Amino acid sequence: MSAIPVIAIFDVGKTNKKLFLFDENYHIVYEKSARFIETVDEDGDPCENLESLELSVFDSLREVFKLTEFEVKAINFSTYGASFVHINAAGKPVAPLYNYLKEFPEDLKEKFYKTYGGETKLARETCSPVLGNLNSGMQLYRIKHKNPQLFNQIQYSLHLPQYLSYLLSGVPCTDITSIGCHTGLWDFEKNDYHYWVSAEGLTEKFAPIIPSNGTFSANKLGNGIPVGVGLHDSSAALIPYLVNFSEPFILISTGTWCISLNPFNHSPITDDELANDCLCYMQYKGSPVKASRLFAGNEHELQVKRIASHFNVNTSILKHVEYDPITINKLTDHSDNQIQSSRHQSAFVNRDLSAFANYTEAYHQLIIDIMEQQYQSTKLALKGTKVNRIFVDGGFSKNSIYMNLLAKAFPELEVFAASMAQATAVGAAIAIHRNWNSKTLPADIIELKYYSTPQHTAI
Repeated sequence: MSAIPVIAIFDVGKTNKKLFLFDENYHIVYEKSARFIETVDEDGDPCENLESLELSVFDSLREVFKLTEFEVKAINFSTYGASFVHINAAGKPVAPLYNYLKEFPEDLKEKFYKTYGGETKLARETCSPVLGNLNSGMQLYRIKHKNPQLFNQIQYSLHLPQYLSYLLSGVPCTDITSIGCHTGLWDFEKNDYHYWVSAEGLTEKFAPIIPSNGTFSANKLGNGIPVGVGLHDSSAALIPYLVNFSEPFILISTGTWCISLNPFNHSPITDDELANDCLCYMQYKGSPVKASRLFAGNEHELQVKRIASHFNVNTSILKHVEYDPITINKLTDHSDNQIQSSRHQSAFVNRDLSAFANYTEAYHQLIIDIMEQQYQSTKLALKGTKVNRIFVDGGFSKNSIYMNLLAKAFPELEVFAASMAQATAVGAAIAIHRNWNSKTLPADIIELKYYSTPQHTAI
């Protein structure tokens, strides 16, 4: 029996890190998880152990190459964004993999925005809300001004996907999906690095920009396998939808963050949108993607724990609460309208749990309140476009209450729960399809479940 041709994809999240093998029809035929190992940087702040991450890449590939039932034809990476690996002239890391949640020095922040025209101007031009170290360009700015000795050692600052690709190819490069993910580096109007980047002498720290579907030879493995340049995870997750659907759509990618991604919204970002946590990503072919973010997954997790504790039930029970229109009607008829949601937290945070008869009622109210936020967030990404479909992937796509209320919130649009195993990893595989797979892209990668507008309900 001949070996199955496969592509190996490393999907590296902040906590979950996996290696997948996909066959030519993009079915998962093998997967392996790696542990997240934490260390600290020179300030004692937590960060990912880069050496451990590197070892896991090579160890996982060694294991896969020993599996005679598979023939690895290509390799690619998708990882979280806003993270640099700084390498010297010898190609070795010279700094920790700083955590993008690390606090940014206030004095340096003030100096930067005073020098380059203010927060509003910079945010609008780079389509990046002011997010401290989440604007990865600021990480390099901090090094230059706070640690010039380290800055002088840096030959290239590679975003994490490109560094992992570099480990196998030895070719340093930059990818547009990484530059375009709220880094503060890219001027979306000029379609080039922003003025401040060259003014600070940072441009020379970035390797040449390579197309997102480009590949190199895996020189470090000695086998010539094509290696993709790597992709930012949110941009990778959008790829299967872009190749499967031509009519305008919006994708709500749900997890810790619920991100409404609209690849058909090309209008310049406004100050109001930036103030409401809108930004632009860059899709793999180089076009901007208007997006709005909501920290709903995180809030859902926290409030589920609060409900479970109050009603003395296991949190797992709440995962199986099904949509009940009678409960929705009861809650919306008697809802306390004095409690308002904000962009940062839902009304549920301030609700008295003793007002609910049981955990089922409380959980329905939680999703009602989250949906109030989701409606406002998604509207920002929809504005001014002729989108006729909403796809939802990730955790909330499996939540019948969320999905039914979303359909009610947008009755003029078709709402679908999208089921696809590991969308981010599939996207990274599809990006370099032509470099390893002679088959036509299958049309059944994404399974859809339609949600019609519920009757006699309200939000």
